[in-house]
Amino acid sequence: MPDNRPAPDRATLARYTRNLERERDAVVLYDSLAASEPNPAVAGIYHQLAGTERRHAAIWETRLTDAGGTVPPVRTGLQTRFLNWLGRRFGAAVVLPVVTRLERHAGAEYAGQPETEVPNMIGEERAHARVFQMLVQNNRGVEGETIARLEGRHRSTGGNALRAGVLGANDGLVSNFSLIMGVAGAEMGAAASNPHLVLITGLAGLLAGATSMALGEWLSVQSSRELFGHQLAVEKDELQGDPESEREELALIYQAKGLPAAEAKALAARLLADPKTALDTLAREELGINPDELGGSAWEAAITSFLLFAAGAILPVIPFFFLTGPAAIVLSAVLGMAGLFTIGAAITLVTGRNPWFSGLRMVVFGLAAAALTFGIGHLIGANLAG
Repeated sequence: MPDNRPAPDRATLARYTRNLERERDAVVLYDSLAASEPNPAVAGIYHQLAGTERRHAAIWETRLTDAGGTVPPVRTGLQTRFLNWLGRRFGAAVVLPVVTRLERHAGAEYAGQPETEVPNMIGEERAHARVFQMLVQNNRGVEGETIARLEGRHRSTGGNALRAGVLGANDGLVSNFSLIMGVAGAEMGAAASNPHLVLITGLAGLLAGATSMALGEWLSVQSSRELFGHQLAVEKDELQGDPESEREELALIYQAKGLPAAEAKALAARLLADPKTALDTLAREELGINPDELGGSAWEAAITSFLLFAAGAILPVIPFFFLTGPAAIVLSAVLGMAGLFTIGAAITLVTGRNPWFSGLRMVVFGLAAAALTFGIGHLIGANLAG
């Protein structure tokens, strides 16, 4: 009896084969991690992850067969063999950061693929990445620790906001300080000079830089908000369509944080039983986002970036409102150094380093950049004048 099925599409068969090989590699890797893991609780996590990847592999085998392709024999990839060797030789902690990135990449690889199973796979791969992230942060799941204690280790958003604010002011100061010194050097090297040239240049640099920073920050935050919103919608669909799988993935995350398996499963079931808290919990634990904020306000971030950049950039400009020539340049350098030291010292609120060391280091780097642009500007001005 003739086979009336349509001829298989080569690109589709290649994609199915690539997906299958990636899932098979994950199975081999997680089984290897489980075999070399001395902590039974953590080894159980690896076994459960391997089981999910086996299910994924079985889906692609079926897809490949139904499309008229041939299921290839199992061949472990070179990268997986190397990671297996590292895990056996030095322990799972060495390879966990790499595996976390691989899981994130796997979810990205599935994006855009049309099969009906893919959205659930993307969610599961994302949850796997979160599991490995928790294992890395919590020293591979030390048993007996509580969720509250573990959450206390997480990086605070306040520290990130302070860091962003300090760096924004630093960008404005260093870039405009260097720009002003370059133009001032060119003006001194030229035969004729415009007393307002440096002031106009400094103000133009301030506005251009602050506007660029604000626009970039707005686009970044707005894009993140849209991405998080899409991820929340996908997570909501997965919770409604397959709540059991979501419970299993959430339980794995809590096991990775250090809870025993029974407690992790009970906690996941309790949190997902309440519709009011279920999506919020999954967003925080699987996606790592706060659904109440979704990355913050894009306009607030843009305005803050504009003001912080402008606050740093205005310092070296101030003397040129009242003075010209060497006196303005010297005072601009003094204000620039004071600003650089203040910013360098402020960043130690995040880093914990010595404020004097950090402040002086910032001054040295900033002065080096300003001196370089001043020298180049002076040479250009002299050559143009000659």
